[in-house]
Amino acid sequence: MSPIKVGLLGFGVVGSGTYSVLTRNAEEIARRAGRSIEIVRVATRTPAKAKSVFGEALPVDNDLAGLVSDPEIDIVIELIGGETLAREMVMLAIANGKHVVTANKALLARYGNEIFAAASKQGVMVAFEAAVAGGIPIIKAIREGLTANRIQWVAGIINGTTNFILSEMRQRGLPFETVLAEAQRLGYAEADPTFDIEGVDAAHKLTLLASLAFGIRVQFDKAYIEGIINLEQEDIVHAERLGYRIKLLGITKRRPDGIELRVHPALVPAQKLLANVEGAMNAVVVKGDAIGETLYYGAGAGAEPTASAVVADLVDVTRLHTTDPGHRVPHLAFQPNALADINILPISEIRTSYYLRFLVEDRPGVLADVTRILADKSISISAMVQEQKTEGAAVIIILTHEAREGDVNQAIHQIETLGFVHSSVTRIRMENLS
Repeated sequence: MSPIKVGLLGFGVVGSGTYSVLTRNAEEIARRAGRSIEIVRVATRTPAKAKSVFGEALPVDNDLAGLVSDPEIDIVIELIGGETLAREMVMLAIANGKHVVTANKALLARYGNEIFAAASKQGVMVAFEAAVAGGIPIIKAIREGLTANRIQWVAGIINGTTNFILSEMRQRGLPFETVLAEAQRLGYAEADPTFDIEGVDAAHKLTLLASLAFGIRVQFDKAYIEGIINLEQEDIVHAERLGYRIKLLGITKRRPDGIELRVHPALVPAQKLLANVEGAMNAVVVKGDAIGETLYYGAGAGAEPTASAVVADLVDVTRLHTTDPGHRVPHLAFQPNALADINILPISEIRTSYYLRFLVEDRPGVLADVTRILADKSISISAMVQEQKTEGAAVIIILTHEAREGDVNQAIHQIETLGFVHSSVTRIRMENLS
């Protein structure tokens, strides 16, 4: 059988990793796919690096539109990143009848509905395993492996940069700014780390996982996003003493009144598997009604781990290249005409437990006034710790039972107006993942 011919858009870290894996394991990949897979053309905005690798072996230029319109090419791999140009190239590739493999979570989180609709109409596939959790095959697991289950929730550490930072802050007792600089030096964080540390990257990925888990349209604009930039070292220390570790989690849950879709730091019990995922590693837990909890762990970034997912998608697309489009696995696991219109809940309506920390005058009556406010909002206390801060001042730490976020926000506002409270209230959500 003739080889499947691939055009590669972009030749950065993942692009070069994809070429390396595809070349090194060419025989094994062909045995799995049923035919060989060959990169026949490369287009990149900076072609010098690619030319140094390929030489005269195949065309390398900066004509991205030319590549996606090339009639010789069967599959386009989009690895240029960003949104505007990537969207234009992906839509052009689809219009030209090309299958697309992409690692671009930002693109799909914002424009996935448009892209998947166009691909379905054109009868081509858009594969995106590498867009979430690097080399971990979480997309395939939810879309195919767990298809018999009614998914109840998905929770994961899906940004390696922030997990590295939080791990180092806990293990070495270093402040956020110091660890961030170290992450940048090691290549875990970009020169502009905003998307990572503010939770946006994790929210892009979580949006796609929610669509796959619950059969809903991609709705990134409705995700609640909170990063790690305001976390303080003392909260990491307090969490450890109380038997928890702080992780930046992406969480999506099915509830009778809608779906939770949120990214934020959370206290996770130290005995939980997610609490023990350290460094730049990723992990996702999926809870299904039939199988229970399943854990997927591995490298969430890097040249070859991500390339592993890209090449896996290439093999899948190659296998199904000649299959009737109606018999392929749907992009978002559910048939396009069966996607549900389920409400995404605002953050004020989520229910979880909370860690609250604030500074007060050390005098009688303080705790009584605070607990009265919490009781008035139907917020019950599971644990309370008081530590002497200075002469006449104490730190109060309260762990609550499950409560509605809107009620907790109102209680925090009232606590902060008390005359004996001398700081804002630090609030971190708690997730038992059960």
